[in-house]
Amino acid sequence: MSETEISSLGEFGLIDSLTRGFKIKNTSTLRGVGDDCAVVDYGEKKTLITTDLLLEGIHFDLTYTPLKHLGYKAVAVNLSDVYAMNGTPRQITVSLGISKRFTVEHITELYSGIYAACERYGVDLVGGDTSASVTGLLISITCLGEASEDEIVYRNGARDTDLVMVSGDLGAAYMGLQLLEREREASAGQGNDFQPDFAGREYLLERQLKPEPRADVIAELRGLGIHPTAMMDISDGLSSELLHICKQSNAGCRIYEDRIPIDYQTAVMAEELNMNLVTAAMNGGEDYELLFTVPLTDHEKVVTMKTARLIGRITKPELGSRLVTRDDAELEIRAQGWNGFSK
Repeated sequence: MSETEISSLGEFGLIDSLTRGFKIKNTSTLRGVGDDCAVVDYGEKKTLITTDLLLEGIHFDLTYTPLKHLGYKAVAVNLSDVYAMNGTPRQITVSLGISKRFTVEHITELYSGIYAACERYGVDLVGGDTSASVTGLLISITCLGEASEDEIVYRNGARDTDLVMVSGDLGAAYMGLQLLEREREASAGQGNDFQPDFAGREYLLERQLKPEPRADVIAELRGLGIHPTAMMDISDGLSSELLHICKQSNAGCRIYEDRIPIDYQTAVMAEELNMNLVTAAMNGGEDYELLFTVPLTDHEKVVTMKTARLIGRITKPELGSRLVTRDDAELEIRAQGWNGFSK
């Protein structure tokens, strides 16, 4: 198949080529791609805006990350931030920095993943920007969402005796990354005949390469009539996010080791790599699950949840933030998750 140089289309030709098939789905989108600004009208709703920047070599490695999956993930991590505010994502803008080694077909493949995520979550692509890059691929996505003022959940609302909940399971994305890195290193110098060993680890790969924002958790909370007191998504690791909520809420917490949800494949991979399973679950990051707190009076409701699990409680700040081990020892929770600026 012949490949098309991006320069042959130009910036606006490329934008038109990539966005021509996107159809407007929301009445709040008054003007999408094609003008200087997107125009959205939420009436009494509040606008939620979030931006994530993904850099090649820092946030992703194209050695093992398919461009379609990368596009999907780039959208998913932004939507996750809006859901973490108890909002509903509606529009995104996409900005790219593209080096000369990428062709039109490469970027089209990236956009196929962006399109798939938008279709799945009912989000409109309404604009963006493109630029040349000398350092590889750069992706910046901004997401606009909506929520009524009384629906929005911040990080600072947790109070003493609140219950601590987490959706899904933890550590799988980190183990997926370890698996990909291991096979990448094993393939060095092996040529095109090398076959990576991913058998039985598909779930770990999916959690790392194609995470899903937890719209279903928000839907279940609303269905049960539960309004969280604090919430955020787990991008940098459970430990980091717990400490964020505790610090901003002026609170402490007790999290119980035996309640932390961990998938079987995650446990097997941790054993194979001789890694501490709980450390991986607490600090791995990129799970994009939702961590939230609810009043103690909602206990009977939250224990019926299919998408989330009770893992602990909020305490007074002077009691600190502790992990209670299986033998009832208490360990101080430390933020050891992802830090993009660490050496």
